[in-house]
Amino acid sequence: MKIKSILFVLAFGTTIGAVSVGQAIERENGLLKKIFNRRTSNSTSVKTTSPTQEPPMAAPAGTDPANKGAKKLPVGQLTSIKEDAAINTLSSEEKSLGFELIFNGKDYKGWDNKGNWVVEEGAIARKDKGGGITYNAKKVPDNFELRFEWKVGKGSNSGIYYRPGQYEYQILDNKVHNDGKNPRTSAASLYYCMPPSKDATNPVGEWNTGRIVCKGSVIQHWLNGVKVIDFDYKDAKYAWEVELLKVRGANLDARGANFQIQDHGDPVWFRSLKLRELKDSDQLDKTTVTPVKIAEDIVKREQAYIDNSKKKK
Repeated sequence: MKIKSILFVLAFGTTIGAVSVGQAIERENGLLKKIFNRRTSNSTSVKTTSPTQEPPMAAPAGTDPANKGAKKLPVGQLTSIKEDAAINTLSSEEKSLGFELIFNGKDYKGWDNKGNWVVEEGAIARKDKGGGITYNAKKVPDNFELRFEWKVGKGSNSGIYYRPGQYEYQILDNKVHNDGKNPRTSAASLYYCMPPSKDATNPVGEWNTGRIVCKGSVIQHWLNGVKVIDFDYKDAKYAWEVELLKVRGANLDARGANFQIQDHGDPVWFRSLKLRELKDSDQLDKTTVTPVKIAEDIVKREQAYIDNSKKKK
């Protein structure tokens, strides 16, 4: 009897123990399940949807449909920093803007050549004495943009004249030629009038890109994608610089010149000359440009030049 009681107690205890362990495991599993469900619920509380396509964007104001939606930038600016790779050709953007090639890269059709300029690898190249070369197929429009590429040999000097009376975009080897010592006569200056904001030239022998933009009394010069000159010659703050230009012979209101490339007896090359007439609706780039400061001794010599010229009249 005692043995059976003992066995019964052991069996009953084992059963109770097993039930207790089972209940503990069940409680633990229930707790884990709740935690899992809570995490799953939190992670799915943010509603997810399949990716959708954005609605098509309307072309921004000022775009040119003929140029596949490319934005029409202010005159002088580029749609990209990189210039067109193909020389003596018009890009789709330039065609849509109304540019025309004024040098075809093959011959001097439309140009007055004295025989001292030759076509060399698609470029206008100065080879002998004889003077400048003039584009006489048409006059320069009153308001225009000219795009071109240029390079010089060591120490070379040249320029592009575009309005009557010494309106010249200076072409120069700044580092060797003496004119490079005075910013007012350095590369991309409006020669002996307005200095560029900085020297943006490429090394001698490499091609540079130039731009001349004229609209009314505003004149802009660009060099390698940088606007280096932007001034209104009717602005009183530029009266002294304009006086220098007048002394050289400029008639500020004169129009109707021919483009002329200057012959200074030095090796120089030009290509990809592209011209368009500006419309009233064409907006100029208005970012501020500050001319580089001219040394005092140079300014004194220039003032003496003005004074002497007035005495002779």
